[in-house]
Amino acid sequence: MKFNFKKKFGQNFITDKNLLKSICLDADIHATDEVLEIGAGMGALTSALCQEAKKVVAYEIDQELKPHLQALEPQNLVLHFEDALKKPLAQIESDFEGCYKLVANLPYYITTPLIFKFLQSTLVDSITIMVQKEVGERIVAQFGGKDYGALSVCCQYFGKPKIMRKVPKSVFTPQPDVDSCIVRLDIEKRYDENAANFFQVVRMCFKSRRKTLLNNLAEGLGVEKSTLSGLGFDLNRRAEQLSPTQFEQLTLLLKDYLGQDKIVPMLQ
Repeated sequence: MKFNFKKKFGQNFITDKNLLKSICLDADIHATDEVLEIGAGMGALTSALCQEAKKVVAYEIDQELKPHLQALEPQNLVLHFEDALKKPLAQIESDFEGCYKLVANLPYYITTPLIFKFLQSTLVDSITIMVQKEVGERIVAQFGGKDYGALSVCCQYFGKPKIMRKVPKSVFTPQPDVDSCIVRLDIEKRYDENAANFFQVVRMCFKSRRKTLLNNLAEGLGVEKSTLSGLGFDLNRRAEQLSPTQFEQLTLLLKDYLGQDKIVPMLQ
C-alpha cells in the first residue's frame, strides 16, 4: 500500500515483527483479555494483538488508513476512525464487557494527555505504551530529581510504572529523531473522588516548578497565603520534593481544611 506519512499525526509505524510480539508479551495479553489500542496505524500491532486477545477495539484518526484497516481479517477486531482523545471515556468503554488493557504505540504529541485521560478510568487494568525514551524516564522518575513531575506523580499514584524495554528508532518507518521505550503501568488504585482532587492538587503544585507549594496552591485555589497557614503541612518546599504518598496526604488535608467544593475535580 502506497502511503503518505503525515507529520501532523506523528506517524511512526513499527516494522519489526519480533518487537510486535514483545509488546504483546510486555502487556501480558491473554486469550480472555479485551484490549484497547490507540493509534492502529497500518495495523501491524493491531493484528498481533488480535492473535492473543479475546477482543481488540482499535482507534485510528487517519481516515486514509480506513480501507487498509477494514481489510484486516481478524473477527475479534472493532475499528473506530476518530480521535480517542476527544471521545468521552464512557463512550470508549461501552465497547467492553468489563475491564480491559490499554496497549498503544502512541504518537509522541498525545502521550501525556492520553495517559491522564485513561488514568481517570475505573475499568482499565493496565496501560502498556510505546513512548519517547525521555517521556518513559519521566514516568518512572523518583521524587527529588529533575525528571520528576506531574506525570511521574500521577502514574505512580495509581501503580508502579516500569520501563519494559528500550526501543531503537531504527525499527520505525519513517525513522523518528529519538529512541523510544515501552512502559507498562499496572493499575493498583482506581480513580475516584479522592483521585480527582489529587489530580488537581498535583497540577496546581507543578504549575510553576520554581515556586513553592504555598505560592502555587494559593494561586491555584484563589486564596490568600495566610489561609493555608494552619494546614499542618510544610508548604515551603517545591513540588518535586514530594513523593506521591505525600501528595496524597496534602490532598486529604486540603479537602478537610478548605472543604470539598474548593478543589474542583479534573474535567475529562
